[in-house]
Amino acid sequence: MFTKILIANRGEIACRVIESARAMGVRTVAVYSDADAGARHVAMADEAVHIGGPAPADSYLKGDVIIAAAEATGAEAIHPGYGFLSENPDFVDAVEAAGLTFIGPSADAIRKMGLKDAAKALMEKAGVPVVPGYHGQNQDPEHLAGAADTIGYPVLIKAVAGGGGKGMRKVEDPAQFMDALASAKGEAKTAFGNDAVLIEKFVQQPRHIEVQVFGDGTTAVHLFERDCSLQRRHQKVIEEAPAPGMTAEMRAAMGQAGVRAAEAIGYKGAGTVEFIVDGSEGLRTEGFWFMEMNTRLQVEHPVTEAITGVDLVEWQLRVAAGERLPKQQEELTITGHAFEARLYAEDVPKGFLPATGTLAHLRFPDHARADTGVRPGDTISPWYDPMISKLIVHGPTRAVALKRLDRALAGTQVAGSVTNLAFLRALAGHQGFAAGDVDTGLIDRDLDVLAAEPQADSRVMALAALGSLGLHQEGDALQGFSLWVPLHQAALFEHKGTRHAATVETLGPGRFRVEVAGAQHDVARDGPRWRLDGAPFAAEVVVHAAGVSVFCGHGFAFDPIDPLDVAADAGAAAGVIEAPMPGLVKAVFVEQGQTVSAGDRLAILEAMKMEHTLSAGRDGVVAEVLAFAGSQVEAGAPLIKLEDEE
Repeated sequence: MFTKILIANRGEIACRVIESARAMGVRTVAVYSDADAGARHVAMADEAVHIGGPAPADSYLKGDVIIAAAEATGAEAIHPGYGFLSENPDFVDAVEAAGLTFIGPSADAIRKMGLKDAAKALMEKAGVPVVPGYHGQNQDPEHLAGAADTIGYPVLIKAVAGGGGKGMRKVEDPAQFMDALASAKGEAKTAFGNDAVLIEKFVQQPRHIEVQVFGDGTTAVHLFERDCSLQRRHQKVIEEAPAPGMTAEMRAAMGQAGVRAAEAIGYKGAGTVEFIVDGSEGLRTEGFWFMEMNTRLQVEHPVTEAITGVDLVEWQLRVAAGERLPKQQEELTITGHAFEARLYAEDVPKGFLPATGTLAHLRFPDHARADTGVRPGDTISPWYDPMISKLIVHGPTRAVALKRLDRALAGTQVAGSVTNLAFLRALAGHQGFAAGDVDTGLIDRDLDVLAAEPQADSRVMALAALGSLGLHQEGDALQGFSLWVPLHQAALFEHKGTRHAATVETLGPGRFRVEVAGAQHDVARDGPRWRLDGAPFAAEVVVHAAGVSVFCGHGFAFDPIDPLDVAADAGAAAGVIEAPMPGLVKAVFVEQGQTVSAGDRLAILEAMKMEHTLSAGRDGVVAEVLAFAGSQVEAGAPLIKLEDEE
């Protein structure tokens, strides 16, 4: 076994690898960029090496610098985590040329699976079913359009390189094909430096089911399946294992296909074989097809660990160190059911827009596994993926596990950034999802309901008023009293852009009468619990650097305002299109004097590894263009201004 390894990654996966290495007695070396100098993974590791600037290209993608750090610290092996260099075969070659061990598959295996078209041809040869489509070299638009006609609409355009939903477009009608092709190629070129695409038949009621495989370079086993059908813009949201509705015959067929795929390329380490499954008539052995193989550990690997009892990172280290597979296929079994929910800093009502912010308050429930790379006080950086944590729960049955997931989400507290927490809770409570009736279109079909923000009622605002005045905690018995008459105090706070005023009357120790939002409530503090109008009210009030939060199944954020502060409200001028986050202006489509209509595309901003289209909110004439392609802008920067409406 290795004495010391270097982890060529950051965030929650770096922390995850450190935990398993530490349990095995293996010392760890972290690497970090300027943006991550105070990060959790840096604090957890035995040693840490600075490798460059905040942009991934200046740090986490600099393979030569990372290898030099491993050599300088005496690390014998490099664990790539996922993302960054994890599926870069040239990096693997460089690691091995330096006399180090790459904890993962060979460069040859990565190359064989790195391009989707070549991988599908290889899988077809190995007897693994593949989706009907065009995977050829001819990238002429007319040829690709003809291939789509032959396959039959709807079709899916997919970038040959990369993943994460980038460079992917669904096309329903031949008339839409050319525009969708140009868009997919442009995004693929930006994300992967390769604009080649393939065309596939789009399965009408698709489910995304993947098989966890593990090989030692000679033989492989599968650790059963995960269902990753709950997706938004091709990004996984909630994953589970095993897949609902899975039959023994289907599991055996998919597992064997996954093993054939791994053994066909002499696979070593952890990998995932992803299948598209036709769920229109239940799970059938003739209704699944190979999509791609991820030659690394997956984000959602904890659900597999939960149902099998296997530490996949430990297996990675053991096999990379030269051991054979720790277990054979017949020794692997499924126990219970597991879910993983991905908690992101993102603004769901604004189209799942990635967000930044400082985590003024962060707490996870004790009864769930939380894989995270951040701590209270850490900042969600615009340079990297905005994941805060993965919440993982396990139960004896799917129904029990789902209830535990909802409880874990309800008990998670985040303040300082907007998150998708309410969206995750809505998904966990979705009737179709609870019944196991899942497919990749579920979220989009019910998006309006799922993305609806929970509203703070007058009871929640009453507690926010107490928090604003510092009356939310037990203190001096005379706190809030005045001589002879009850003390009345005014509280002013802002919630979701709206100001609210409250009057708080102290009735006695821990007892208050609050008037707010047109209602009056008698509030009593009973130790750590609250009673409102005589009834128990489960809530926690937390005051932090970002303001006041009331957690009661959902988190509600309030910004206390000094009543003496009469500064004018800050707001964007009508007709000004601003950058919603820090990013790079990729394109500007209008010029001064041009007439535009509501909904017209004005510019594209690249931020957090994705492209975001900025559109006109109303009809008008462009008065000024304040940014140009290539501009790096901050959040709130004005980009385009329309003439004032008459």
